[in-house]
Amino acid sequence: MGKVLVETSARHVHVTQEDLETLFGKGYELHVKKMLSQPGQFASEERVDVVGPKRTLSGVSILGPVRKATQVELALTDARSIGVSAPVRESGDIDGTPGCTLKGPCGEVAIEKGVIAAKRHIHMTPADAAEFGVKDKDVVSVNIENGERKMTFGDVVVRVNDNFALAMHIDTDESNAACVTNGLMAEVVK
Repeated sequence: MGKVLVETSARHVHVTQEDLETLFGKGYELHVKKMLSQPGQFASEERVDVVGPKRTLSGVSILGPVRKATQVELALTDARSIGVSAPVRESGDIDGTPGCTLKGPCGEVAIEKGVIAAKRHIHMTPADAAEFGVKDKDVVSVNIENGERKMTFGDVVVRVNDNFALAMHIDTDESNAACVTNGLMAEVVK
């Protein structure tokens, strides 16, 4: 079908404006540390602690801009280490998921839901989707052949939007298992 850049999405948090202000103070705005590959998305300078029943992950990055719902995206190893049973879900699909506590310099927020392990996915524009012969929400497989550990990832969701840039996102557990390095291109198959 074609090749796609594979990117590792490390643990991170998305927050609402209300939760951001609870964590960092009234009227607070995120500060861009680094722009990400997806247009308009950025890693912020701000960090929070993610607190579960067993332990705390300190200094977890907040990605911007702010969102309509607060969400914590962890690798399954991270989730287990803090004592949370995170389901594998698409970003934004947080109904019925566990919560945790977020701690910032000015306060803390106990979220009732929102901790997930992000389902592996490929961002595509409509033109990319046409070129690959797929549509939004299709499920494909991706072959990684990097000389170290050949691996096929199944159940990869295609996400199509005019505002996306072509890239596959996997979490750190998946990336480590496949020995993914920066700039790795992988073959999308049906």
